[in-house]
Amino acid sequence: MNKSDTQNLIQQEETVLDAEAIGRTLTRLAHEIVEANAGIQDLVIIGIQTRGTTLADRIGTAIEHFEGSTPQIGYLDVTMHRDDFDRDGLRGTPLPTELPSIESKNVVLVDDVLYTGRTIRAAMDALNDYGRPREIRLAVLIDRGHRELPIRADMVGKNIPTSRNDTVRLNLQEHDGSDAALIRYGGQEK
Repeated sequence: MNKSDTQNLIQQEETVLDAEAIGRTLTRLAHEIVEANAGIQDLVIIGIQTRGTTLADRIGTAIEHFEGSTPQIGYLDVTMHRDDFDRDGLRGTPLPTELPSIESKNVVLVDDVLYTGRTIRAAMDALNDYGRPREIRLAVLIDRGHRELPIRADMVGKNIPTSRNDTVRLNLQEHDGSDAALIRYGGQEK
């Protein structure tokens, strides 16, 4: 592969979920969450900052539509629990954490893209600061593979095989003005 081919791969971007597909997928995830928890009693849906919070809100709205009531929703920031917080210049400003009681509750963590598993590990560590849930499950819109930790999602919207050099980005109306999941191809793996 020559340099020109590599540059073309780096710049190639593909939409893997459009707005309609994201809506359908979130509705399906909402049904799976309710089914896995036998209703919404004792259910707490927690979105991981930032895009996971928007997805948690949308899943909550979908559940309200077919269950007639809204589950408890919370937002979790994992910045200070990340194992790469001060590595390679990765620093962040913590965002608000707003949680209802999670003590003895069925918690479903919601995130946009599952990749290495490190964000989810940080989320579980952060939850320990707020109580002891009965169980923790994980729902993600996209699972792109390449785990570095033994973590898997219980509910997956879409599995998207990627190389480690690819980038998966989720645009959401609330943050970006439109909904789309995009993959940018980064070339061959080393």
